[in-house]
Amino acid sequence: MAIAEALPAKEYFAQNPVVRTRDMDEARHIISGKLCDHKLEVIGGQSGLFVRHNAVSGQSISANYLHYGADVTVDPGRLGSFYLFQVPLSGRANIRHRGEEMTATTQMGTILNPDRTALLHWGRDCSKLLLQVDKTLLEAVARSITGVPLPGPIRFEMQVDLTNGPGRQLRRLVMACAQAIENGDLFQGQLAARDLKAEDDLAHALLTLQPSNISHIIERSDRRASPREIRIALEYIHANLAEPINLADIARAARLNVRTLQKGFQRFYGQSPMEVLRNARLDTAHYLLAARQDPPSVSEAAYSCGFSHLGRFSYYYKDRFGHLPSEQR
Repeated sequence: MAIAEALPAKEYFAQNPVVRTRDMDEARHIISGKLCDHKLEVIGGQSGLFVRHNAVSGQSISANYLHYGADVTVDPGRLGSFYLFQVPLSGRANIRHRGEEMTATTQMGTILNPDRTALLHWGRDCSKLLLQVDKTLLEAVARSITGVPLPGPIRFEMQVDLTNGPGRQLRRLVMACAQAIENGDLFQGQLAARDLKAEDDLAHALLTLQPSNISHIIERSDRRASPREIRIALEYIHANLAEPINLADIARAARLNVRTLQKGFQRFYGQSPMEVLRNARLDTAHYLLAARQDPPSVSEAAYSCGFSHLGRFSYYYKDRFGHLPSEQR
């Protein structure tokens, strides 16, 4: 008797397919090229197998959607060069990693570390969002947060409770990233400043929200920024409004780690450094558009003030000033 095909609740990134196949060997070969080499075994025959893998890549992070449609065992060994944050969208998967076993569900996600082996059993109705994060990015962001060299490899706790507290925040961030990709706002070909910022934000969230072997170092690095250091950061922001600067650039200019910079800005201004940067850019664009003689076009004002996305510029402009930039005249 034919087995009914197990369909997931929602298929993300369908416009960016990597593979569609009922052939196990083809699926393993193509997915290995995108993620990492692995062993793939279908349990109970291949009659229900129909693999869907979609992926969209940034510079150091890729977002993947994966569904097998059959009970399968996946043995990637060590991932090697990346961390893998798995957010189940439907079904269940049993996972063995770092000497622990657990069941991943829509309420419980997982993070796989690159230097430890993993073994995964996907149920036939299991579909997941997979956030593939390069080890080099995560380590660079960790150094910017702590301001000190890392003592060794970063290793996260495997289980992520997606229903409460920090895990829920992580899930919300990953789903927002997925929706931004669906809307055409992230990782659409040539990389823009917003793509790199999104990658930094995701890496920063993983490091500060998910327990790891450097969580205590991150907590210890949280000293109070002085008024002079905050002033230097603010001067750097205003001197570089047109440049594609990010949080790490601002922290480096003030000789602070990222976490201290963020908390300092919250204490002094009630905003994050990137919010202060965005508002400074908007205020400058508002001033330019209000000029009585030879005002620039909306696009000229946006680009000259560091905005690369006109739709986003118009949204933030209206939110700050109560009207669209085209209505400034």
